[in-house]
Amino acid sequence: MSTPPRIAVILGTTRDSRFGETPANWITDRAKARGDWEVELVDLKAFDLPLFNEAASNAWMPSEDPAARKWQDTIGRFDGFIFVTPEYNRSITGALKNALDQAYVEWNRKAFGIVSYGSVGGTRAAEHLRSIGIELQMAPTRSAVHIGGSDFFAVHPLGGQNKPLADIEGSIGNSADAMLDELDWWVRATMAAR
Repeated sequence: MSTPPRIAVILGTTRDSRFGETPANWITDRAKARGDWEVELVDLKAFDLPLFNEAASNAWMPSEDPAARKWQDTIGRFDGFIFVTPEYNRSITGALKNALDQAYVEWNRKAFGIVSYGSVGGTRAAEHLRSIGIELQMAPTRSAVHIGGSDFFAVHPLGGQNKPLADIEGSIGNSADAMLDELDWWVRATMAAR
C-alpha cells in the first residue's frame, strides 16, 4: 500500500477541566512512533458543533449546518480512528455522541480503537462506543486501553498525585500495543476493500 493510513485520535471530551488531553497526547505519540501511519489529534473542542438538528442523517441528505459539514469534511480525510473518552454515567460524553451523530457516511467502513478512562477504566463507555460504531458500519478493535482503578487515580488530578501516563505504562502499554496492531490490520483491510 503506497499511501500510509491516516489515523485521527479524537479527543472526546470538551470540558474545561478535562483530563482527556493527557491520554490523547500519550496515545497520539505512541501511534506516531509506529512510523507507518499519518496521525493527527482531532479535538472536538475546536469544532464547536451544535446539537444534531438536521432533517436527517447525511446518509439520506446533505447536512445544512456549516459546522456539521466542516466536521464531516475533517472526518472524511481519515482511514481510521482512536477515540479517547472518559466514562460519564456508564456511557461516552454527550459531546462525542453528538459528533458521531453529525456524520454517517464519513465513518462507514472504517476501523477504530478506544482509549477510555475512569474509576472502572471507562469499560462501559467503551462498550457503548463499540455499539454506536457498529451502527455506523465501523469495525472496532477487540483490544482497548482502559485506564482505571489505582492507575487512574495515580495519573488523574482527583487522585492527588497527577503523575504522567509513562508511570503506568507497565499496566497499559501492552494493551495499547495490541489495540494499535489490531487497528493497523483493520484499517489496511478496510482501505483495500473501500
